[in-house]
Amino acid sequence: MPNMKIIARVHSDFPEKFGIPRQSGLTDLPSVIIFEPEYRVKEAFRGLELYSHIWILWEFSEAAQKDWSPTVRPPKLGGNTRKGVFSTRSPYRPNPIGLSAVRLNRIEFDAEKGPVLHISGADIMDNTPVFDIKPYLPYADSYPDAKGGFALQNKEGLLKVSFPEPLLEMIPRDKREGLISALSQDPRPAYQDDPERVYTMSFGGFEISFKVKEETLEIIDICIR
Repeated sequence: MPNMKIIARVHSDFPEKFGIPRQSGLTDLPSVIIFEPEYRVKEAFRGLELYSHIWILWEFSEAAQKDWSPTVRPPKLGGNTRKGVFSTRSPYRPNPIGLSAVRLNRIEFDAEKGPVLHISGADIMDNTPVFDIKPYLPYADSYPDAKGGFALQNKEGLLKVSFPEPLLEMIPRDKREGLISALSQDPRPAYQDDPERVYTMSFGGFEISFKVKEETLEIIDICIR
């Protein structure tokens, strides 16, 4: 097969893997998709504005490796239980390809680097390469009665987030709810459960430090990167 072409890159508030939402659609945090010069052709996007959601086919660019393993250890199962790689969404796959369904908020056709796609709900690290986008078709792509296997369900295992008001005010207002939603999903690996350990997560130009005790995640400090 010919090499796949990188057509665009996602730009988000997550410069590192730690803290990224575990699946797409779990927050309303905004991101943008900026296309490579070759693909900045308005005609290629004609009709896309009629859809509310899109699929993004992207590369696990920070997880690429020469060899692959038939089993992986999902973090949410404690890091010790092995499952078949094809029953997980682990980045360590024969081909490091990710697939995310996100909301398409608008298309900025006349931007300097346009057309630019403004999206929300992405579970994708900043500067991630994109191979393709496709429209999400609700009549064909949604299966409300589908089984979730051993993956956590939508509201299962969420933490309460304690965010002191002076620290919360440091975060732009339009990103507060999305950040709290991402934190409530517990960014830590499941095998780390030290209530005194301080974790630090990069987000939108800030370093956010927190502790987790029982079912509460407490923000203890925020610094500008």
